[in-house]
Amino acid sequence: MTTIEKFNNSVMHTYGRFDVVFEKGGNRECIDENGKEYIDFGSGIGTNSLGYCDEKWADAVCAQVRTLQHSSNYYYTKVQADFADRLCNIAGYKSVFFCNSGAEANECAIKVARKYSFDKYGKGRHTIITLVNSFHGRTLATLSATGQDVFHNYFFPFLEGFVNVTANDIADLKEKLEDKTVCAVMLEYVQGEGGVNALNKEFVDAVYDLCAEKDILVIADEVQTGVGRTGKFLAGDHFGRKADVTTLAKGIAGGVPMGACLVNEKCSGVLTAGTHGSTFGGNPIACAGGLAVLDRIESNGFLDEVGKKAEFIKNELVKCSEVKAVSGLGLMIGITLKNKDAHDVAQKALERGLLVLTAKEKVRLLPPLTISYDELKDGLKILIEILEE
Repeated sequence: MTTIEKFNNSVMHTYGRFDVVFEKGGNRECIDENGKEYIDFGSGIGTNSLGYCDEKWADAVCAQVRTLQHSSNYYYTKVQADFADRLCNIAGYKSVFFCNSGAEANECAIKVARKYSFDKYGKGRHTIITLVNSFHGRTLATLSATGQDVFHNYFFPFLEGFVNVTANDIADLKEKLEDKTVCAVMLEYVQGEGGVNALNKEFVDAVYDLCAEKDILVIADEVQTGVGRTGKFLAGDHFGRKADVTTLAKGIAGGVPMGACLVNEKCSGVLTAGTHGSTFGGNPIACAGGLAVLDRIESNGFLDEVGKKAEFIKNELVKCSEVKAVSGLGLMIGITLKNKDAHDVAQKALERGLLVLTAKEKVRLLPPLTISYDELKDGLKILIEILEE
């Protein structure tokens, strides 16, 4: 059997996969089993934040593999302590819970919010407001939180205690906050799977101000926007706001599975021994990868360059006659097209050696944060040629 035949024979068909088999990668390019090279503008949906097999990252991960690959969380490890300390310092939080994915990080955030309210106000104050068009994960709780009906079919009944508000609609927000059972508002500063749409600052300010009046927690889902993706370590920094709880994943460890739920001083003691856990959370290999990512992000001028690269991409795209609009923040870019179908564009790009993503009707770009200007020029040349055909 071919690789694809073997794959389809043994793996559940839960993804619409492109007809290509990737074998290896280096820097910002990956190579398929036939030796064809591809410029990557998707970075594993924002996960390969330093590109493929970055030398210092790979050295750190391999050194950890040869030292200690796993330890139960009944014990302490230095690499987890070092990573937690640096992550909390750079993000501006008191403490962190480590897990394996964005969905798990959001599950933890939901539990923090509900237990905070239970401990302080008693049973019954458990509703979490999320936004229409949001995406928070595919577990039953995070799917219940997700404000898109397209993801909901088949899996009824969902968990109770989630209510949706229309993004950027302050009147709708105020009305929903009148519910005395609300304990938290959960938002994405840029709705990634929802179409790469950034929230308005006025709406974000209203969320924080109204929630502060009622001691309602704000949860920022920065699974896709965090760890430098938008040109700042957290997307919330663009809005001048710091959530009570922030969730991270995707690019946090450079391609090794990791999620993180960061909490402020007010929430740092909410989860106690026995109230939450994760067998692989804080895995030494993932923490080593995470430290290598932080090393790069904290290097002089790195985040400023992310912002400059984003402006370069947008300036090139708006020159294209097929581009109707460009949305997003930093290296998280959505392209609205005038006539072409985004999925057709992604297929043609693949055929010509460029990897792009889609989000609803848009072409979505999430290139590695380390991508060079030459690679951007080469990739954009392919993309724009396809759009203008």
